[in-house]
Parts: sequence; C-alpha cells; structure tokens
Amino acid sequence: MSIPIGVFLPTFGGDERRSGAEIAAFARRAEDLGFDSVWATDHLLHGSVFYRVPWLDPILSLTYASAVTSRVRLGTSILVMPTRHPVLLAKELSTLQALSDDRSILGVGTGWDEREFEAVGMRKSERGARTDEAIELVRRLLSGERVSHDGAFARLHDIEIGPPTTSRLPIWVAGGRQLPHAASPERPVMAPTVLRRIAGAEGWIARPTSLPSQIGEDLAEIRVALSEGGRDPATFTVAHENFLHLVPTQDPAEAEREQRRVFAAVMGEGRPFEYFQQVYLTGTLPEVLAKLDERLRSGVEYLMLHTLEPSPNQLDLWAEHVLPHLADR
Repeated sequence: MSIPIGVFLPTFGGDERRSGAEIAAFARRAEDLGFDSVWATDHLLHGSVFYRVPWLDPILSLTYASAVTSRVRLGTSILVMPTRHPVLLAKELSTLQALSDDRSILGVGTGWDEREFEAVGMRKSERGARTDEAIELVRRLLSGERVSHDGAFARLHDIEIGPPTTSRLPIWVAGGRQLPHAASPERPVMAPTVLRRIAGAEGWIARPTSLPSQIGEDLAEIRVALSEGGRDPATFTVAHENFLHLVPTQDPAEAEREQRRVFAAVMGEGRPFEYFQQVYLTGTLPEVLAKLDERLRSGVEYLMLHTLEPSPNQLDLWAEHVLPHLADR
C-alpha cells in the first residue's frame, strides 16, 4: 500500500495575489495526478516573522477547490482553532462537508502568533482552553445535536446549526517537538495538554520543523496515551507536513541555488536557509528522497507537501519522482 500524499494549495500571495483560476487548476491537477488530498494553511494576518507573503482564508479556498474536484480530500493544516468562533466554524464546516460530499479533514492547532490573538480580542494564554472547548462544541454541532453550553468562553442556549454531517469529521491535532531556533515562539517539547488533545483526535500532524528523531519521540508518547485511552492505533493517522521545492538534479549547488530563491520569496529573512536545510525537504533529488525515508521510518504514514510556487509544475515533478519512490511502502 502506498503512503498517501496530500499537497498544499498555493494560497500564499506574493507580488501578485492568487486567482481562483490558479487555485482551481492546481486542485484539478493534484487530483488528476493521483494525490490523496489538497490542503490549506491558516494565517489571519500579514507580516509574520516567518512569512513575507499574505495567505488566503483556508476554508474559502478549500470550498473553491471542492467545486472543481470530485475525489481528493480537503484539509486544513492547521486551522488556528482559538481564533474561530465555534458556532461560525461549525456552520462553515457543515457547509463544506455538504458541498464536497464529506471530503474534509479538520487539522487544528492552538496557533503561535501573538498578533492574531490580540486582533480577535483574546489572550494567547487562553489558546489551549479555547481550542479544547471549540473542538468539543464543533463535534457536537456537526452531529446535529441541539447544544446548550455554559463554558469558560462560549455560552450557548439551545443551538442547532444544521444540516448535520452524514459522517464524523476527522480531526487531526498538530503539535509536539521541533528544532528550536531563536525566532521560534514555542518550546521544543510535547506539552501534556497537547498530548491529551492529540490522543482524543483521529490523527496527529507532526510539525514541519520537527526532526525525524523528534517525530519518533513524540509518537512514542502518543502511542502510550492512545493505549491508556483504549484507542485502536489502526483508527489513528500519523501525518506530517513539510515544505518541498524539488529540483531534479544530483548537483548540490544547483539544488541549493534554486531552493534558496523560492524559500526567500515565501519565507523572507526571519530564519536562515541553513535552518531550512535541517528541517525541510531540501537538497538534491537523492537527498530529498532520503529525507522522506527518514520520516517514514520515524512512523509517519501520511505526508502533506507544501509547494513554494503557485504553478502546478512542482506537482508534475512530485508525481514523476516522489510518488513512485513511495509506492508500496
């Protein structure tokens, strides 16, 4: 059985904003080439220390992609859960599920950008508790339940959104260790609260900045937590997102020259390229394939790849070189 691979839609802007035609063409090409899913990331505000580009809204982008595809699943990785009102989010997800014939995966996390929390009138210190409350409420609302709730942040009385989803929406929770950098807003640990949240979900999304050894450490703790909760590991997905600009060459200088260009265009100067070389899928084609193998050996069973350019050209290269390499794994 092949390792399923999802691809991120090019929802980042640049010198020119993205068009619907670009998103549609990318999603259709991903489906035609046999990729399992398309994904969109969530960055509310422009001007992040990590990205020099603005981003389109993930749920709207996935809804657009759903209209021009029929098979690929549609995922968020990750949706910053505490910045979304759970009733509004449940309504958006219910609509996306109805329009896409239940193809969605909700990848969630607590977020890290202090400015985003301030912009929506909340404190970063509340993000974990808000995320837990929102996950609970979204699940209940999507099931068709009429919900009353008097919580720390949401107070609902006899609320029903409709239409109920016809199948349970998979929720994959992000978090865990990562290679630290001076600009990193998070400590390189698997926090106990994050571990509990992951163990209650249908899957886990390992950080893109996590080394294979750190993914293995995290997964060992997650498996213990699943066992203690009586969970069947076969019902739990271990996923990992990463950035890849594939240069089909065995010349290290050629690969680095091209990868430096595209990483700088999207990510700016907040972190050096030498850091990207440690955590992302950089290097020559053989080096990229070796890095993918390392992640599979650490326990990853579902891959999601970020493109750094808006055209489908990278999809064609991934289909030519990556999909055959990962076949029958």
